[in-house]
Amino acid sequence: MSTTHPGPTHRTRPTRRYDDRRVPFPPEAVAAYRDAGLWGTRTLADEFRAAAERHPDRDAVVAAEGRLTYAALDAATDRIGAGLAGLGLAPGDPVLVQVTNRLETVLAWYALLKAGLVPVATLAAHRGHEIAHISWAVGARGHLVEHGTHGRSGAGTDLVAFALEQADGHPTLGHVLVLGAPAAAALPAGAVRLEDLGADLDPATARARVTAIQEGLDADDVAVFQLSGGTTGVPKLIPRQHAEYWYNARAYAEALGWTADDRVGHLIPVVHNAGISCGVHAVATVGACLVLTGHDLDTALPLLAAERTTSVLFGHVHYRAPEHPAYPALARHLRIVVLSGAKVSEELFAAVAADGAWVGQLFGMAEGLFLVTPLDGSAELRRTTVGVPVSPADEVVVLAPGTEDEVPDGEVGELCARGPYTLRGYYAAEERNAEAFTSTGAYRTGDLAAIRVLDGHRAVSIEGRIKDLINRGGEKINAEEVELLLLAHPHVVEAALVAMPDPRLGERGCAYLVTDGVPVTLEDVRAHLRGLGVATFKWPERVELVAALARTRVGKLDKKAMAAEVAGKLQEEGVLA
Repeated sequence: MSTTHPGPTHRTRPTRRYDDRRVPFPPEAVAAYRDAGLWGTRTLADEFRAAAERHPDRDAVVAAEGRLTYAALDAATDRIGAGLAGLGLAPGDPVLVQVTNRLETVLAWYALLKAGLVPVATLAAHRGHEIAHISWAVGARGHLVEHGTHGRSGAGTDLVAFALEQADGHPTLGHVLVLGAPAAAALPAGAVRLEDLGADLDPATARARVTAIQEGLDADDVAVFQLSGGTTGVPKLIPRQHAEYWYNARAYAEALGWTADDRVGHLIPVVHNAGISCGVHAVATVGACLVLTGHDLDTALPLLAAERTTSVLFGHVHYRAPEHPAYPALARHLRIVVLSGAKVSEELFAAVAADGAWVGQLFGMAEGLFLVTPLDGSAELRRTTVGVPVSPADEVVVLAPGTEDEVPDGEVGELCARGPYTLRGYYAAEERNAEAFTSTGAYRTGDLAAIRVLDGHRAVSIEGRIKDLINRGGEKINAEEVELLLLAHPHVVEAALVAMPDPRLGERGCAYLVTDGVPVTLEDVRAHLRGLGVATFKWPERVELVAALARTRVGKLDKKAMAAEVAGKLQEEGVLA
């Protein structure tokens, strides 16, 4: 089904902001995706507006803070979007978004898009090490943060004060926007309460201003910057365009057979790519309701049950949900459970399926590619693979690592992808792009995979990874980035960060360190990284001091040996069963 407007064909694009540092989709690919009805000609804001007009009285989002219908969300985001423009922010201006899961986050997201601004999807857990790099790389004009986060899980600091600190001396960052602050709260000088913007505008005026802004945008403009998990250095910027990003979400909703009657539960960080594509945007493509909550099962499950949630995405940190005493009340309403983030055990599949829900898997990335279990997949396909691409135009191949030679079905190689919502290059990263893409523009995911033909589907099984990442509860930690930071410690001579197994988060980081003779403790390491402004989820959670790092016979670091060693120690200590 096409989402294009009736009338004239898509116009020829002039040079737009970001065009000089991004890698575009080839013109022939753009034409093919549009001719096939995959890409529309609307902006993200206009796609949402169309959804709101189709489903005005249905719930659009429900959270602990309240609920909004599509009509109410549309009107409120018109007002705030027009108010953002009134601050002097111009279409195309990037705005850092550093917030948690709450009702106002969805309000802010669509308001930013309606103002023509470009959200830069950072994490509430990011600190100066990450935010400063990202902010300067895009020339951020604004920083949206959440009020009242000090000491709260997921943020752990006063984000308002942090944003003002980041803005100090920044050449472009002139606006600190705050959401979730009580109406009577006194904000520091230089901070503006987001919900107050446009309060003096009547709905017709606000709509007219938003319409004028959207008419100046193009469906193939950069709409959002997501962040990579990264294999070298701090996260890379992923430019997502209006048309392809909306299609990504629509294809996901279609793959799961959602309708306007679905109520979709989301517990993982909502400004993540999965949160936007599988939650905020995907529900709107069909007029469903987003039931938004945090990751804590004690508070999440009762809300999901009370709202009669029909479909839910559980990340690895939620894999114990079926054991929770509040789960049976939710299970009565569930028809779809999607599991993502780590290998899924047969026991977990059985526990979820026992209550009658269809259970499948999702494997996705901010760079684009989404693999989802097909609804007609057998139990074997659902358990042993992560499914198939959500789009018929996705091109997935498995190549011998370091080559462009395709391996036979069943053999393990590097998963590579090209398609209508997978990027063709990171923003302003020419050197990285030369390594990360094949000569035909396919993205090298860094994941080891195999194609398995089951039930007539060419399904993908994930067999490991090439890239040196630690998956801590869905957050990807780039080992090299942390190692370089550890080497900045005055007494650390060599460092290696390896994954150690964890029953709740899947993996945590263990730092193997060689020092100059002065012992370095875990607390020393944490104090060092705190001083560098590094996000806490990247901090090692165990330190092993050694005389020399393990190496292979050819002298390369033997991280497999180190990981096996620490796993053995955890078993001996009774941490692992």
